[in-house]
Amino acid sequence: MPPLAEPSATARARAAVLRAHDAPFVVEPVELSEPGPGEVLVRIAGVGLCHTDLLGRVPGDRVPKPVVLGHEGAGVVEAVGPGEGGGLAVGDHVVLSYDSCGLCANCRDGRPGYCARMARLNMAAVVPDGRPRAFDQAGSPVHNRWFGQSSFATHAIATVRNAVKVDPEAPIELLGPLGCGVQTGAGSVLLALSVRPGEALAVFGAGAVGLSAVMAARLVGADPIVAVDLHPSRRDLALELGATHALDGADPDLAGRLRALVPDGFHHALDTTARPDVVATAVAALRTTGTCGLVGVGGEDYRLDSTLMLMGRTVRGIIEGDAVPQTFVPRMLDLWRRGLLPFDRLIQTYPLADIARAEADATSGTTVKPVLLP
Repeated sequence: MPPLAEPSATARARAAVLRAHDAPFVVEPVELSEPGPGEVLVRIAGVGLCHTDLLGRVPGDRVPKPVVLGHEGAGVVEAVGPGEGGGLAVGDHVVLSYDSCGLCANCRDGRPGYCARMARLNMAAVVPDGRPRAFDQAGSPVHNRWFGQSSFATHAIATVRNAVKVDPEAPIELLGPLGCGVQTGAGSVLLALSVRPGEALAVFGAGAVGLSAVMAARLVGADPIVAVDLHPSRRDLALELGATHALDGADPDLAGRLRALVPDGFHHALDTTARPDVVATAVAALRTTGTCGLVGVGGEDYRLDSTLMLMGRTVRGIIEGDAVPQTFVPRMLDLWRRGLLPFDRLIQTYPLADIARAEADATSGTTVKPVLLP
């Protein structure tokens, strides 16, 4: 294989670069290469900050550095690479979602969230062909393929598979969370769990994913809809967005309160926390034949009561709500227009230069969904 050569740069951008797990994000100039086959250059109008982006802060993590994170980008296509452009053209407004190969059995079966190359294409932040696409001022490569986009920047190189064309009349700067957090929560209820009218749902963690699940549950007529969270402000917001009850996650009698609300057990539970004790509580709250969906990202093992599992309960992982972004993102946007999925109520905007404050507010729970505006 010939040595890697720096591609010709086509865009000067500014990006929030993370150089070590314990270093601050630093907004600095970067040079982006021309988009290659199957790629597009997107001018970012807004990008959500998700807790998954903070995996790069875990000591001993496998996220390569230096790296540009960000995987809830939205913006305008400025260039399309050679060859098939996936129906995208310069000037199109797009929401960026997760990447997938389009070739494996799960992708061909309409389940791209379970792509055989999911981890490599999204979590490794590495371009599949190994050739760098971004360079810092010293000419050194910067990893910029986090979830196929690395959108904590003024510009990002995405793929035609993870760029979803949307109505240019919509507020593009606010749409980024539709590509991951809102999609995961709403999709888990509408697609993965297929919650039906009158079914009982408990949502553990009232962040952006959990509150999106609450909104979707109200949409389908679930009852009751119980939100569990540590923050009083988030419990209050959950009630405003459709929860019938909101419980304190620190309540020592949480399990008893859940049983009092639904003595026969919940049809569905959704955990967004990835905390083993919370997952155990969620599974115990199910009725026999109930299902608990897991969407949280964590590093600890879960221990579940084997007797509970023997009695017909199901625990399943859910990636991106089982959604196909090309169809589900426009569906969510239509629901928002009709006032049925008011995800914008979760959003607080920050300049990209204030990414440190946005990160602190997200970590503390002060802000449900920070959106950075380059």
